[in-house]
Amino acid sequence: MTVHAAVRTTVLSADAVGPEDVRDAMIIAIDGPAASGKGTLAKRLAIHYGLPHLDTGLLYRAVALALLDTDRKLPDPEAAAAAARALRAEALGDPRLRERAMGDAASIVSAIPAVRAALLDWQRRFAGAPEGAVLDGRDIGTVVCPGAAVKLFVTASAEERARRRHRELGGRGETATFEAVLADIVRRDARDADRDAAPLRVAQDAVVIDTTELDADAAFRAATSVVDARRG
Repeated sequence: MTVHAAVRTTVLSADAVGPEDVRDAMIIAIDGPAASGKGTLAKRLAIHYGLPHLDTGLLYRAVALALLDTDRKLPDPEAAAAAARALRAEALGDPRLRERAMGDAASIVSAIPAVRAALLDWQRRFAGAPEGAVLDGRDIGTVVCPGAAVKLFVTASAEERARRRHRELGGRGETATFEAVLADIVRRDARDADRDAAPLRVAQDAVVIDTTELDADAAFRAATSVVDARRG
């Protein structure tokens, strides 16, 4: 099915949980490519339903940043896996994680199977909150929380996503041409879709929301209609 038309973050310290342990909680899994609007939508849904929110992309950005800060190469599987295992919630608040270069760096380390395996338990612990949670990323509905009550796949054309990212970067004072941003988007799409470990794809039971011609409010209305229907 395709629809056209300040957030609390909690990190749990419980033992790792499996997908079967998070089926009954109100978990909203949101997947999609870069700059599709899934992060903005996830935050609004978390506030609306009173649920904790996790931007899982920050986990991979934090792993990449940890490697760069220690002068390690991003494709180094052993170093990347060690950084993922050592990741702490405090690292997700580093403002450098939002920089343009970190998005591409995260896409590189996220293709390393050992990194994804190390962060899988981290994400499932978060999703195991008693009240449920909202998680957005690339493989939430397919790998992290396959039993999620609601699965959304948020997408938009590459050109529209590049326009959004270009405006965002300009607003932060970062200089980049539209053409360069579009090339980054296309490259990241290919890397995310073609990797062997948890490639970006639409979960079989996900509702696709194409935001190419939707503003944030329209996307939010489309998403809440899906969530409310699933909640019964």
